[in-house]
Amino acid sequence: MIKKNPVNIIITGVGGQGNVLASRVLAGMLVSAGYFVTIGETFGMSQRGGSVMSHLRISRQSVLSPQIPGGRADIIIALEPVEALRVLTKYGNPQTVILANEREVYPIGVITGELNYPSSQIIKEKFDKYSAKNWFIDATSAAVKLGNPILSNIIMVGALSATKQLPIDRRAFQREIKKDMTADKQKINLAAFDAGVGMI
Repeated sequence: MIKKNPVNIIITGVGGQGNVLASRVLAGMLVSAGYFVTIGETFGMSQRGGSVMSHLRISRQSVLSPQIPGGRADIIIALEPVEALRVLTKYGNPQTVILANEREVYPIGVITGELNYPSSQIIKEKFDKYSAKNWFIDATSAAVKLGNPILSNIIMVGALSATKQLPIDRRAFQREIKKDMTADKQKINLAAFDAGVGMI
């Protein structure tokens, strides 16, 4: 059962990390569990590595507007650490929980030397200061070991299930991916989900 009503979740990352699939899979599991889920998505220059953000609003009894109000995110799932900071600044509050992938994706400004990318220590200090609880996991390395870096999105969903912040588990995930995935894809995605569970 969800801990509050509604629960506001933001999944954030950069283009090409599988942000949208993660949000759809998570929403599907929650809908199957009997909740109302509204999804709103915003895309920057997503095809060029720009910011991608999905808002999920989970309710026990009604459909809500797709946009989470500022300062009202309960859970931030970030496929890229600085994107977590960006979202935390606008949508976070002292009760926000953060689950972040450690692997950085440098924007063009950092690559060209015009901008600086904060160290992982600085990012973690900000998380500790401005959130109730946070986890940093190396989802990308685990995904590479499984043969596909984009599986970090499913690893993050598995890790989220292990935090017990939401009523989702492996069985619900398996039911959800059976709807659209072939047997071989189900197998690798289950392995990714399990890897995420093991990282919490």
